[in-house]
Amino acid sequence: MSIERILIVGLGSIGKRHLRLVSDFLPEADIRVLRHQQSNLPSTIKNKCFFNLEEALKFKPHVTVLSNPAPFHIPIAQAFAEIGTHLLIEKPLSTSQEGVLKLIKTCHQKQNTLLIGYNLRFLTSLQQYRHLLINDKIVGNILSVRCEIGQYLPSWRPETNYRDSVSAQQALGGGVLFELSHELDYLRWIFGDIDWVYAKISKQSDLEINVEDTAHIILGFTKTEYNSTQVIGTVNLDFIRQDTTRLCTVIGDKSSLRWDGLTGKITLYDTIQKKWSEIFQHSHHRDESYMTEWSHFIKCVNNIEQPFITGEDGLKVLQLIEAIRLSSNCDKKIYLADAAINEKTL
Repeated sequence: MSIERILIVGLGSIGKRHLRLVSDFLPEADIRVLRHQQSNLPSTIKNKCFFNLEEALKFKPHVTVLSNPAPFHIPIAQAFAEIGTHLLIEKPLSTSQEGVLKLIKTCHQKQNTLLIGYNLRFLTSLQQYRHLLINDKIVGNILSVRCEIGQYLPSWRPETNYRDSVSAQQALGGGVLFELSHELDYLRWIFGDIDWVYAKISKQSDLEINVEDTAHIILGFTKTEYNSTQVIGTVNLDFIRQDTTRLCTVIGDKSSLRWDGLTGKITLYDTIQKKWSEIFQHSHHRDESYMTEWSHFIKCVNNIEQPFITGEDGLKVLQLIEAIRLSSNCDKKIYLADAAINEKTL
């Protein structure tokens, strides 16, 4: 289809990025923005803003991007899904499971594309990492996964006061579990569905936030054809680490493989020389994964490709986060099949 009308919901940092990128991809399109406030508008869009949902729906966009805070995603997405709009929803899909199944069902019925914005999956280095592990079986039988991401929240977006950011506020979907849920998504993508979780989340720092700044998580992955025993993973997420880190290390029965998400390097442990050796490197520029995401999204809208990260994927991350919180609260292992984390019982 010809994408002639595009709506961006929310104009924070990620909304501005989507606005800039889609303007390059589809320069002839009529691009509008839905906002809740009128301040700080770029001059290029001052006459192209809506400030209420009803006016935006009358615009009848072919494509809508939801880059507003996650707690407000589902009602807006549902309204646009019902008029046949294709949806790109920034991560996380929501902050609860309420309404998610209805949205997914509507998109299937209307044949709308629904793509969830876990853009790390589009990184060349992470795709290569998965290929080496799953297709090439470079470490042999996978036994264990160690994943960590940490960055000091006040230095994350230095141009803004961290206290005012989405990351710092529970009402806007902040906290490490939602803000750093990329890791939860890509671990599922690489290693399969998660059977159980045991976790502890907390606020360890004196940062002026009302959300958790640290999560320590143990995951048991469902057995698959590429591992003879259950793969156990550990995930550490935090807003307190001064030495910014994004690493994933997989331990196999033949070797270990490490991905550095900051440098795009993949290193393999040489069991003969007893040292790590770089076997792949791709330096990602800041827009690269988003550009690939947009290219894929446009192909999905035009029925050339199927969504790489589906609504169901987004829902499974939410279910995992619910299980993590439940585990931390009751201090026990939680199986994701437990009815307590299904939408009907929330």
